[in-house]
Amino acid sequence: MAKRLTLFILVGMVLGIIAGAIGHAQIGADKEAATQIAGYFKILPDVFLHLIKMIIAPLVLATIVAGIANMGDSAALGRIGLKSLLWFIGASFMSITLGLLLVNLLQPGVGLDLTPTAEIGEVKTSALNLRDFILHIFPESIFGAMASNNILQILVFSIFAGVGLSALGDRGAPLLRGVDVLAELMLQVTNYVMLFAPFAVFGALAGVITVNGLGILLDFLRLILEFYLGLTLLWMILFGVGALFLGRRILTLARYIVEPLLLAFSTASSEAALPKLFEQLDRFGIPRRVSGFVLPLGYSFNLDGSMMYMSFATLFIAQAYGIDLSIGTQILILLTLMITSKGIAGVPRASLVVITATLTQFGLPVEGVALILGIDQFLDMGRSATNVVGNAVATSVIAKWEGMLEVPEPADKDYPHAPAHTSHHGARGLTLQEDMVSDSSKPPAR
Repeated sequence: MAKRLTLFILVGMVLGIIAGAIGHAQIGADKEAATQIAGYFKILPDVFLHLIKMIIAPLVLATIVAGIANMGDSAALGRIGLKSLLWFIGASFMSITLGLLLVNLLQPGVGLDLTPTAEIGEVKTSALNLRDFILHIFPESIFGAMASNNILQILVFSIFAGVGLSALGDRGAPLLRGVDVLAELMLQVTNYVMLFAPFAVFGALAGVITVNGLGILLDFLRLILEFYLGLTLLWMILFGVGALFLGRRILTLARYIVEPLLLAFSTASSEAALPKLFEQLDRFGIPRRVSGFVLPLGYSFNLDGSMMYMSFATLFIAQAYGIDLSIGTQILILLTLMITSKGIAGVPRASLVVITATLTQFGLPVEGVALILGIDQFLDMGRSATNVVGNAVATSVIAKWEGMLEVPEPADKDYPHAPAHTSHHGARGLTLQEDMVSDSSKPPAR
């Protein structure tokens, strides 16, 4: 299904370029007529954006409440969880900051000079200050927050609800099952919404090219190349920091995760690479008790490639529409993305949901999402592979930090089943505590 959708999106992109080129050649000289025709094309991406907005509130609420409530309260897992979150926060800040620095340095959107067809939102970027930002985070009513799609306020309520539901224990089990089902429901609805993406891609590109001509594609190509330059720098930083903990074994890790990387890149889905990543980290010497906790946590809180993309894309849209954002506003956008990027992993094109919410939050043109939708597939391939790199390095560092990293297996060895050290009931003990006091130099039981 995912491969067919990718193909359809590419077909929609090509057809949109062709339709836009024909439209621009026929009526491009008449700006008023071209704008009117582009308005009809724009109906398709507008419908898609409405559908995306429709799923924001329930998706964030269900995924975060379920994730926190299912996290558990073991002291050992809590310690690993704390270390993991500290790493994730640092990596998130680094990724988003690098994206902001590069987009300000390279300025890929400057010169497009697009004009929003709708009024800029009520939240004026010039009027937003730190006091209002902080107060705006905390909801007066969860129903009001959901009605207005205020993702920050929904997030705050979800954290309280998730912690409270976890504290209820067995009494909260029925509600937790309901929240889990709601999360699954929203994932299914998201899959349905994404079926309309090829039509949105067609309409977005056809409309833009009808008015602006094929020259605008050069600006998209520039965005893609500059974004991949940023991802390359991010990979160098991640492996460099990992080497401080793992030494020369970081090179071994890079060799072991080649297959998951290729899988994530080719499918544009980091989730598709998760089973293979588990297997390769097992071979690398990480007990499944560690990877089984840190990796899922990382897939919710440590999407380094996606976070760089969100900062890059948000500022690109502002530049494309000629909106000058102050350093203070950009820092607030950074903080917003740090928070709102958590908890919606596993959703196709989840970054678009967060970007849409952030644009709304800061009164920027939401229609700019449709502008990048046509090339999102190419950007998604790179950021998905980067998410795998970030989580592989994070899991390896946490295992080393806890003194639990073991001797690796040969990368080309047959792997019919999980090695004994990854089993929850293997010869090396039944609890995480025993893993933590194990000799890190001792090879795993076979």
